[in-house]
Amino acid sequence: MTHLTDEKVIEWVDQMAASHTAVGGLVGLLQEIQARFGYLPVMALTRLAEVSDHTPAQISGAATFYSQFRLQPAGEHMISVCVGTACHVKGAPQLIEAFKRHLNIAPDQDTDAERRFTIEGVACLGCCMLAPAVRIGDLIYGPVTAANVDGVIDDFLLESAKTDEAEAPLDSDDDLIEGEARLCLCSSCRAAGADRTAARIQTVIREFDLPVRLRETACTGISFETPLVEIAARGDERRFRYGCVDETMAEGVLFAHFSPARWSRKLKAFTRRGVSRLYDGAERARARSLTASVDEGTEAFAKGQVRIATARAGEPGNLDLAGYQAAGGFQALAKCGNELTSDDVIDMLAAAGLRGRGGAGFPTAEKWRAVRAADSAEKVLICNADEGDPGAFMDRMMVESFPFRLIEGMAIAARVLGIQEGFVYVRAEYPLAVRRLSAAIAMCEKAGILLAETTETFSNSDSSARLRLNVIQGAGAFVCGEETALIAAVEGGRGEPRLRPPYPSQRGLRGQPTLVNNVETFSVIPWIIQHGAAAFAAWGTADSRGTKTFALAGKVRRGGLIEVPMGMTIRQIVNDIGGGVEPGRTLKAVQVGGPSGGCVPAALLDTPVDYTALNHVGAMMGSGGMVVLDNTDCMVDVARYFMTFIQDESCGKCTCCRIGTWEMLAILERLCAGKGRPGDVEELKRLGEIVRTGSLCGLGKTAPNPVLSTLAFFEDEYLAHIQGHCPAGKCRDLIHFTISDRCIGCTRCAQVCPAGAIQPTPYRKHDIDDSLCIRCGACRNACPSSAIQAR
Repeated sequence: MTHLTDEKVIEWVDQMAASHTAVGGLVGLLQEIQARFGYLPVMALTRLAEVSDHTPAQISGAATFYSQFRLQPAGEHMISVCVGTACHVKGAPQLIEAFKRHLNIAPDQDTDAERRFTIEGVACLGCCMLAPAVRIGDLIYGPVTAANVDGVIDDFLLESAKTDEAEAPLDSDDDLIEGEARLCLCSSCRAAGADRTAARIQTVIREFDLPVRLRETACTGISFETPLVEIAARGDERRFRYGCVDETMAEGVLFAHFSPARWSRKLKAFTRRGVSRLYDGAERARARSLTASVDEGTEAFAKGQVRIATARAGEPGNLDLAGYQAAGGFQALAKCGNELTSDDVIDMLAAAGLRGRGGAGFPTAEKWRAVRAADSAEKVLICNADEGDPGAFMDRMMVESFPFRLIEGMAIAARVLGIQEGFVYVRAEYPLAVRRLSAAIAMCEKAGILLAETTETFSNSDSSARLRLNVIQGAGAFVCGEETALIAAVEGGRGEPRLRPPYPSQRGLRGQPTLVNNVETFSVIPWIIQHGAAAFAAWGTADSRGTKTFALAGKVRRGGLIEVPMGMTIRQIVNDIGGGVEPGRTLKAVQVGGPSGGCVPAALLDTPVDYTALNHVGAMMGSGGMVVLDNTDCMVDVARYFMTFIQDESCGKCTCCRIGTWEMLAILERLCAGKGRPGDVEELKRLGEIVRTGSLCGLGKTAPNPVLSTLAFFEDEYLAHIQGHCPAGKCRDLIHFTISDRCIGCTRCAQVCPAGAIQPTPYRKHDIDDSLCIRCGACRNACPSSAIQAR
């Protein structure tokens, strides 16, 4: 970065402030400043106050409220380590330490001496199934271990040098094709290398002039097999799927189904295959065919799922308007106003039993009726795609794979409720979702489905475009998942909740009646209108109708995005769909609902996933995060993790939430450090009740849930910590690692130890130097003979 002078900063801020639009308000201005300078220089903030309508207090308030903003210079590249729930239980804290050691960054610093890299922890990258996940620049890696952080950095630097290379184009218009190679390129699939696999497939197609077209699909959610390549040949109804296809296997997969048209290319392909034997032996075993008769795991993952919000998962054509329309897209929108009145649509949502697919599950029809009945000439529509819960990635995957479905749901709401302006509030940690949604909106504007920014008037025709839609990026605040805080953030200020009533449906954005629904709620509405209320209500329970998407992650064999009927039990989801925990481990609990949810113990796995049943066991539906924990996870550590997150994310407006969560965290820190005191358990329960009853917003009221639920079911672990013992062998200050006589001398522990505490002694029993050991657990995870114990 070039040296900044006050004059340069002032000149740029003046130009930016003069040209900046109203979308995003003050937060949008600060995001532009940080994008330009890498942080928020004091001179830039000072100048912004002089040339804009924003006061110094407002600017300082927003700059210090959102976690995305930095007030100190950062390095050239940002290393964002996900510290979401799934990543935490799989070693994210040790990962941050490993990056700092590799880059020689002091423990109390975040940037290396050359200012090339800055390390930060982010609440969630939305790639929980590949935990622990790391993003550097625009590249996401996962899973990353403490032993391969150097390789991740080297790979990033290598890929950064290729920025001048054009991205491999998809969806060729060649009419002579004999088939297609299909794969998903969403954020999580890219993190697993799907973009490199796609690039290699495209290179092979060109090099050998193969009669194949490469097409991008909506994500199947089968994240444990990504990169997942599907082969579809013309005239053959069968589909051949291959899992975990990295770039070295791409050529073999293509040649197994297609041959070059020209003899010169046939000879080249024959020679290449003879030399490299790409599709023989080990390569044939690695690129597994995932037809149902071959792969029972993939079949079990799909069995029991019902696709509504994620309909057409794995199919191409979801990212282009023509493909979406060819599959029936926007037909539901056409029905509204032509065949169905506004009352008809709202009554249909009520008959379907649709409840908001996030938070407490408020009936959707009631919220729509309240907005429609509000006495105001102007009303506003907001889609909450913030998804701040660590351990949740449903919104990210749906926006990236089905952007037109979300747009259609919002357009239906706008038509039914007479709304002309809408916003989608998306997490800044989801850049690909922002790009894809913005591109989809532009296509709809060009087609006349949405109003463009330059459109000044609305047509009176019921079938005409009525909605102008804008995308706003969040700046990092979990509390903005609460409706009133979200509205404050869209307005560009600090995302602090306010007292209700008035409710947003009465007085929301800019004082106008405002409808706020989340991604999944809007996304199921077109399906309900097309198939009828009865078809949706046929799934689920009397209290919770339809389906629900879940982000299945953590210590589970088959993680990914799933959509299941309401009422399916947690046991069915974890064991039947997810395949249970790894062999040799036992399932301990399932954390449901994110920081506002709770931990459901193994004894209660037959609890159905509906709003009432989950509340009865101390959890909640929330956004739909579902993180599986096994016997190596410490429930006190899990409670500490969530309370750390909640305390850090508390907006500070309520004394009970601000101080109560701080006091609870202090007790949990003591327990995990072996300094617990008699009475700590009782004090946690007392403080939890104070926070729950005295907080202003729903997030504060549910903040103690992870602590209170673990106390209810795992109080013995808390008592053990007071005695200085961690039963799971997780809390660093209470354990040390030893190697038993089961050691086979394979040296794997020494290879992965980031601190050099184990010297490799092939075929002999190893030892751990306790003075060097950092208790990261990498050796225990790598040991094939379970010889390493935490004592």
